[in-house]
Amino acid sequence: MLITITDETFSGTITNELKIEISADTITVKELIEQRVVQEVNAYNQRVVAKFNGLVQPTDKEMQLNTASSKGIKPIDAEQQVYVALDAFQKNGFFVLIDHEQVDELERKVLLKPHSNVSFIKLVPLVGG
Repeated sequence: MLITITDETFSGTITNELKIEISADTITVKELIEQRVVQEVNAYNQRVVAKFNGLVQPTDKEMQLNTASSKGIKPIDAEQQVYVALDAFQKNGFFVLIDHEQVDELERKVLLKPHSNVSFIKLVPLVGG
């Protein structure tokens, strides 16, 4: 199923919108975050997108390593980005709203529909990886 995720500021301004493919309609919040991060990192690493605009922004050093050089481009590490995102969620670096209801436990199962409203509310810039 294809769902739409929006990134929003605390004031409600939408800063990013993306569509991700999920394999089941019932999913944990942890799985949702993982799938979102992995899909956006993969899209960047395959250069489907020119600029990385993910939930977690790579460190300045990692972005420098990812610029074109004579040896090619080093991909962003999806596993590291997932780790940083899950840690940030647990430390209230961002909130997840599903159909306008805040979910605050990683292991909470949620039912998603194609028209579900999924929002990630970033409170601070997330940098890591």
